[in-house]
Amino acid sequence: MKLPNKTEALQTSPSFLWLVLFVLVPVAIIFAIAFRPALPAGGIGEGWSLNAIRALADPSYPALFARTISVAALTTVLCIAASLPVAYAMARLTPVWRSRVLLLVIVPFWTNFVIRVFAWQQILHAEGYVAEALRFLGLLGENDRLLGNLAAVTLVSVYTYLPFALLPLFAAAEKFDFGLLDAARDLGAKPLRAFYSVFIPGIRQGVITAVLVVFIPMLGSYVVPDMVGGTGTQMIGNKIAQRNFTDRNLPEAAALSGALALLVLAPMFLRRRAKEA
Repeated sequence: MKLPNKTEALQTSPSFLWLVLFVLVPVAIIFAIAFRPALPAGGIGEGWSLNAIRALADPSYPALFARTISVAALTTVLCIAASLPVAYAMARLTPVWRSRVLLLVIVPFWTNFVIRVFAWQQILHAEGYVAEALRFLGLLGENDRLLGNLAAVTLVSVYTYLPFALLPLFAAAEKFDFGLLDAARDLGAKPLRAFYSVFIPGIRQGVITAVLVVFIPMLGSYVVPDMVGGTGTQMIGNKIAQRNFTDRNLPEAAALSGALALLVLAPMFLRRRAKEA
């Protein structure tokens, strides 16, 4: 393997040190805490123990991880499906209108994340206008609720992460040669067929990036399930927060965090394999 020269080493050393200090070291500390015993009163005990690792065999954890992955995957698919036609339309706009629409996409970032989720909590409230309108139309039962279920968690998660999917897709669509679509239509492909067979493969790297920037943060999401979900909609992030702040069982919280970190590395590893293929 070719070693970097002195100039390359100096140029990359700040970012390398940043990654070591603020990524690798904290992750190493988390994995180390996972092998320490938990004190009965809370905190980290002396010595080493596998109790926190053994606790991952709890029967409730596989269902929790499965729910986390399924909600994250569904949110990612919905975000990509909604963002693809929008990215396509934005890339076909004139530069003036493109910048205006892009500004509208970015504007929600100017509002605090918790405030936006709290707003959805009020929108979906049992006594809110949406619930009352659905009951008036007979689409919602008197005792049915819009909050406290996976549908509410998925809806608010899609709203929250939609810009994260749209921006990389738009960046890729902006560089796409739309003359290829005209050529596909000249060869007999219908517009929808040209969109799926030419446009989407043409922005493949943008799609992969959008999947990663939505799916990976969703795996650790806990604010949305906590504010608009219920006891049956907990995700792994909620359990980590519970073990850390409520139970004060830091080793088990670290073990769950380590398992989540390994789960997060999986799509990144798959993306690297896809680039090498």
